[in-house]
Amino acid sequence: MQKQNAAMWKSMDYLAQKMKISCSRLAKNGGLDATTFNKSKRKSKYGQLRWLSMETIFKILKTSHTSVLEYAIILQTLMDKYDEKTDM
Repeated sequence: MQKQNAAMWKSMDYLAQKMKISCSRLAKNGGLDATTFNKSKRKSKYGQLRWLSMETIFKILKTSHTSVLEYAIILQTLMDKYDEKTDM
């Protein structure tokens, strides 16, 4: 589950980079709090992984003009990269 979680968060970084904006701006453009994608929010204070809700993901897909299929490809690509790093 760790690689899926990491890929989900990295996908938000990727979409912001693709749009040439910050993660804060991406969140704001999607109608979310500017701190939604902060690295400090990716784990709880007890170290448990936090997951983005489907609602949050779909808001970002809409604002970034990204289809669900494109997003699935992004996630898969990021998970594959995670596997490559852990295989070393």
